Amino acid sequence: MRLRNIKGAGEAVAASTYVVQEPEQQAGNWNTLFGNTNPIHIEIGMGKGRFLMTLARQNPGINYVGIERYSSVLIRALQKMETDPLSNLLFLCIDAGCLEQIFAPGEAGRIYLNFSDPWPKDRHARRRLTSPEYLSRYRKVLDGSGHVEFKTDNEALFDFSLESIEAAGWKLAGCTRNLHLDPEMNAGNVMTEYEEKFSAKGNPIYKLIALP
Repeated sequence: MRLRNIKGAGEAVAASTYVVQEPEQQAGNWNTLFGNTNPIHIEIGMGKGRFLMTLARQNPGINYVGIERYSSVLIRALQKMETDPLSNLLFLCIDAGCLEQIFAPGEAGRIYLNFSDPWPKDRHARRRLTSPEYLSRYRKVLDGSGHVEFKTDNEALFDFSLESIEAAGWKLAGCTRNLHLDPEMNAGNVMTEYEEKFSAKGNPIYKLIALP
């Protein structure tokens, strides 16, 4: 996916009070940063922030951390936060490959992966956010009852993810190949921008919930 560079985005992200600038210093101290002992949920690849901001608004008793590596994308979420601030939401502009340096073991209760880059070439499989390599990182930071929720419109990526979960020794707690026609899995579903776009075209949305 080719991103349009937005002039000044990097500077705005670096100056924002909503973005944690040196997150590796917060490992084990995220509750102190939020000022409470509420559970911490993470979205990796949060895009413009609609999904996570909706959850944060609906669940004031949960702290949310949104990870987006591209400042030209994250800037859109910052603009929304400036007009509608949320005290239980913070952002990181980092690559999720360093997740276990950012969060202490057992510090997170849930990880959301929504419409992640499929990295379709086989040689890039390790970069997929549902690869065994990334599942190993998630296992380290999730608490004993934590889990991963993954949504995509890409069937090949979904099949790969199911194989990765089995190979990594994780367990499926939920799985559907047509989320919006599955009453149980769709209950309480919050749509992302991509999800709304793809489902409007009639594309099925795939979802799984996995336990380490």
